[in-house]
Amino acid sequence: MARDPSAAPEARPAAGGAAGGAAERAERHVLTVAPEEAGERVDRLLSRRLPALSRARLKRLIEAGALALDGAPLRSPSAKPRAGQVIALEVPPAEAPEPEGQAIPLAIVYEDEALIVVDKPAGLVVHPAPGNPDRTLVNALIAHCGPSLKGVGGVRRPGIVHRLDKDTSGLIVAAKSDAAHQGLVAQFAARRIERQYACLVWGRPEPAAGEIVGNIGRSPRNRKKMAVLSQGGRPAVTRYHTLGHGAGGAVSRLACRLETGRTHQIRVHLAHRGHPLLGDPLYGRETTSRRGALPAAARAALAGLGRQALHAESLGFSHPLSRESLTFTSPLPKDLKDLTSFLEFL
Repeated sequence: MARDPSAAPEARPAAGGAAGGAAERAERHVLTVAPEEAGERVDRLLSRRLPALSRARLKRLIEAGALALDGAPLRSPSAKPRAGQVIALEVPPAEAPEPEGQAIPLAIVYEDEALIVVDKPAGLVVHPAPGNPDRTLVNALIAHCGPSLKGVGGVRRPGIVHRLDKDTSGLIVAAKSDAAHQGLVAQFAARRIERQYACLVWGRPEPAAGEIVGNIGRSPRNRKKMAVLSQGGRPAVTRYHTLGHGAGGAVSRLACRLETGRTHQIRVHLAHRGHPLLGDPLYGRETTSRRGALPAAARAALAGLGRQALHAESLGFSHPLSRESLTFTSPLPKDLKDLTSFLEFL
């Protein structure tokens, strides 16, 4: 039987947590759709019935899988339930307001009193977020730099001025002071940061060098993906040039430079042009014919890659305090180096 929606929400301990304070408990809200609410967007309905939760937060919770409709998972904030259907929403416990330091090894390329440049491995998330509350680069930086890093540029993402996807490897710079943070952010905003990425893509881009221009925003078909949009989104520009062809032309090696820094930009732009990154689980189109065109050793290496073939190989900027021009490079990590060798590039 559905609970009275005006009643207080249920509370139960979060997984692995004690049944103690409110910060350790998840809340479960169970609501029945009233006749006059039939056909209303579920996120709007919930924002009215649960005024303590903003609509933006509700959308994030729904997209993260926190909602069920008549017992079935529902991830679309725009879904319109029918009268009498039962909505169950799990609100996770509040996270700690500040990330804590954790002893995670860092490959430090450069460091001074103002900033630190790290060669990030694939698999390391840059900052805490839903699903990745800790064991991130931010946690490692706090442990390495000490308490002085906390609060630089923000509580949840101290020191961070740009990001790399979890499964993209390579160079990333972080600020160690407010002045350095402001200076680096200004350079990113003015597009004065030089960033080059090594990529392995399917097919042979034509022309062999060029520019991909297209606004990027949330995909209307899959909210977990970004897409090139004909309307809306944010302007994005990716420049590329081809360095070689492998596996008889089935694969190309590219160098890409970013003029803008949108979420998943290189992955989205190249996939939009029909040349997705090898190993990309979200935007890739790894067909049977494509796999079959690879040498056996390359097929095995690709099967074991477990991530997109994308590496931030070069990073250049002006030091935010001394104004010295700095450029750093990172060689391909072993997984991408091995895959490249097996693809028999010409």
